[in-house]
Amino acid sequence: MRRMTPLIHVQGKVAIVTGGSRGIGEAIARALGLAGGKVAIASRTIDGVRAAAERLRAEGIEVEPFACHTGKTEEVDALVAAVVARFGKVDVLVNNAATNPYFGPMIAADDRAFDKTFEVNARGYFAAARAVARHLVLRGAPGSVLQVASMVALAGAPLQGLYAMTKAAVVSMTQTLAVELGPSGIRVNAIAPGLVDTRFASALTGNPDLVARVVARTPLGRYAQPDEIAGAALYLASDAASFVTGHTLVVDGGYTIAG
Repeated sequence: MRRMTPLIHVQGKVAIVTGGSRGIGEAIARALGLAGGKVAIASRTIDGVRAAAERLRAEGIEVEPFACHTGKTEEVDALVAAVVARFGKVDVLVNNAATNPYFGPMIAADDRAFDKTFEVNARGYFAAARAVARHLVLRGAPGSVLQVASMVALAGAPLQGLYAMTKAAVVSMTQTLAVELGPSGIRVNAIAPGLVDTRFASALTGNPDLVARVVARTPLGRYAQPDEIAGAALYLASDAASFVTGHTLVVDGGYTIAG
């Protein structure tokens, strides 16, 4: 009996996952690696991604850790060059590195918090998408850029306004890049997760009253685990999504449709 290749796979592809040391980033890196991809994971400090790389290698995944502050354009360009030097190419980018230094009313936020949030969450995503797109265009190769946004980009987000603004910018960026890069065979999509059980979201998941409100509004009656976001990422990165671009896939247990 002929062995069938899975419909959703990334065999032969090289992927960069920023913010890959834990949480959603590590889960996405694991999904890509188990689906046949070679994975470069990046984070601001090398120790975290080295530890994550060891966990992934223990599962048979070919992975390489890199240090990169995605808010610094020169470090992003160096990351892409280093991955190309190590693996020969890049086919997939997962923009996941993010920061959320301020939790409170928007009008009480100071310029420092504003600048830091946009530096990483908006400019960092753009710098990485641009660097990988330029590489793909130079190669004359198709590719997939996946941006991790958030459900808070799609509606008012009390106490998370700065973060939500950056994620709304990511959705807009995704749509424009999809139009501009489509003729080159480069697909650009986003994922909008709901509340996920990660250290990044601990300010939310550690607040019982807030969690209760979110869960009460969520049709599935709970919040997500990181690997529940990874499946959506794998689909969009793979050729199974070859005719999907400019789309934001909401993965929130139904929260945004519950009214």
